[in-house]
Amino acid sequence: MLFYAEGRRFEAAEVLALTRQTRALLPEICLSVTVPHTLPLDQQVMLAEQLVEAGADLIQTEGGTSSQPAHAGTLGLIEKAAPTLAAAYAISKAVSVPVLCASGLSDVTAPMAIAAGAAGIGVGSAVNKLDNVVAMVAVVRSLVEAIAPLSRTQTPV
Repeated sequence: MLFYAEGRRFEAAEVLALTRQTRALLPEICLSVTVPHTLPLDQQVMLAEQLVEAGADLIQTEGGTSSQPAHAGTLGLIEKAAPTLAAAYAISKAVSVPVLCASGLSDVTAPMAIAAGAAGIGVGSAVNKLDNVVAMVAVVRSLVEAIAPLSRTQTPV
């Protein structure tokens, strides 16, 4: 997200080239690649398919910075997560590798990510914005508790 704040955007061709270069340099690592939320959803799906062909082992979605929630509370949390949830759903249907849904998630929307087909969630900013370890642990615990019932019922990827 730091890149976006600085005005840096990644186009599909650049992400694909970086993935190929990384895979060539580090053939044995588990390679996770984030599909830019700045692409239209159909292009995100197409890029995800190409990334898997290029050797990506895990695809990550994003989108929280592209949404502008119009409401407060639960509805606002859902509006904020909508782009990454849509990407997780569409991409998980198109690729054979696990999809990590990240960006704009909360304890309200994390279960939606799992239900949409994500194998897991990423919550960097939900934790990084906090200034003490106790609050960080509390957020992580609430997220784990939110997805625990769903993750036990999902088929392993």
